[in-house]
Amino acid sequence: MQITFEQVDYQGLNGKQKEAYNFQKVSAVLADFGIVTIRLSNDWNGADFIAQLHDGKTFLKIQLKSRLTFNKKYHDKDLFICFRDGKGNHDPWYLYPHAEMLELNQNMGYIGKEFWDEHEEYSKPKPSRGQKALLEPYLLKPGYTISL
Repeated sequence: MQITFEQVDYQGLNGKQKEAYNFQKVSAVLADFGIVTIRLSNDWNGADFIAQLHDGKTFLKIQLKSRLTFNKKYHDKDLFICFRDGKGNHDPWYLYPHAEMLELNQNMGYIGKEFWDEHEEYSKPKPSRGQKALLEPYLLKPGYTISL
């Protein structure tokens, strides 16, 4: 029996396959920083996976998304949102605290109070320049610092 390995066409994957693919991709990035990930079969307190930092004591609850996302159901859950800005292997990953980034976006006027009250969620496939500036401190790269 022979198996030929070929790169997968991301767009050809279904939703569950895309989520599994993205989990594996971000897990590889986090592994470079000594972080181990544990995928959850069902969302737990809003989290898709848990990240254990190399200190062995710190755990992060992370919701994996395909875009910049805010949702009222994540409120008061100490969740981090992780997404990749693009679909390419070299596109950047962001990991941001949901509550803190939501407040920044509201204060900067990217999410209006009326919109938020009516829709209770906000997502954007391509963050604006201003939003990218707000996201810059949450770019997964050497030197990234999380405040807990």
